[in-house]
Amino acid sequence: MRYLCMMKSSESNGETPPAVYEAMAEYDRWGRANGVLLDSRGLLPSETGAIISLADGDIKAVDGPFTEAKELVGGYAVIEVGTREEALELGRRLMQIHKDFWPGFVGSVEIRQIAEF
Repeated sequence: MRYLCMMKSSESNGETPPAVYEAMAEYDRWGRANGVLLDSRGLLPSETGAIISLADGDIKAVDGPFTEAKELVGGYAVIEVGTREEALELGRRLMQIHKDFWPGFVGSVEIRQIAEF
């Protein structure tokens, strides 16, 4: 089963500490070596993005930054595991890295199974 893990946080958390990058690089190496991590990337700040929306029949574009958003997706990983529990454990490990190496960090990992028809 494949899952999309979306790392979400407020951009007000500030700059990512170097120790988080180091721990994430180790997590990435481990996941790729074990065949569970298929892809992962961080995303640039919302000021470089846009949101295209459709509401009431109108399509509109809004350029970032998205200051009104409480949490934004800051990175993602695509994983392949045998069970939902394994996916949740990988998400817990991501949060543990942030707990251990980024004091005061507030965020979440949204884990969604990818539809395979």
